[in-house]
Amino acid sequence: MSAINDATLFSLRLSLQVATVATVLVMLVGISVAYILARKDFRGRVLLDILITLPLVLPPTVTGYYLVILFGRNGFIGRFFYDLTGWSIMFTWYAAVLASFVVALPLMIKTARAAIESVDKNLINASYSLGHSELETVFKVILPLSRKGIIAGVVLSFARALGEFGATLMIAGNIPGRTDTMPLAIYTLANSGEWSTANFMVLFLTLISGFFLYITNRVGMRAV
Repeated sequence: MSAINDATLFSLRLSLQVATVATVLVMLVGISVAYILARKDFRGRVLLDILITLPLVLPPTVTGYYLVILFGRNGFIGRFFYDLTGWSIMFTWYAAVLASFVVALPLMIKTARAAIESVDKNLINASYSLGHSELETVFKVILPLSRKGIIAGVVLSFARALGEFGATLMIAGNIPGRTDTMPLAIYTLANSGEWSTANFMVLFLTLISGFFLYITNRVGMRAV
């Protein structure tokens, strides 16, 4: 039996789709939050930083459990949407996006925050003295000067989203032809003894993850 079949291609497409959508969301939210944490001083800043970082240290299944509690049909947020629309995010590919987004977001924020904090404050003050608003300064000075760190964060976030397993299993399930991303498909194939296909998927994820790490290192070297 060939290692590449329709089920394998579906899992590959779904993983790339989920990782791409999650990374776009991570980029939009992550850069904004990173800027706030780097440039603003407010009550609760430390607590916000801790809450954002938790998915990095919690077991993925625990993160997934929290997502079920929040977004499940009877969850604090999910119940509202289900009563309003009759639709639940549980066991859909959107749930896989949500899980990937949550676990990848801390990487984006940590990396982007460090890059933003490294921007010379004299350049920022010079921008203000020339009459530029804060928003103009962000887009003309801060983001361009921190772009290498932001790019590294995006690459790492995509790789993390592509390899997400535990949280996805909790909230999206492992439904063949519907929510079985490559990590979930590998788990199923290994349990059923289909080693040829599992080996192909493992090798693919290993190579693509190594490629993303190489890109991140190259970007980091150019930033020095």
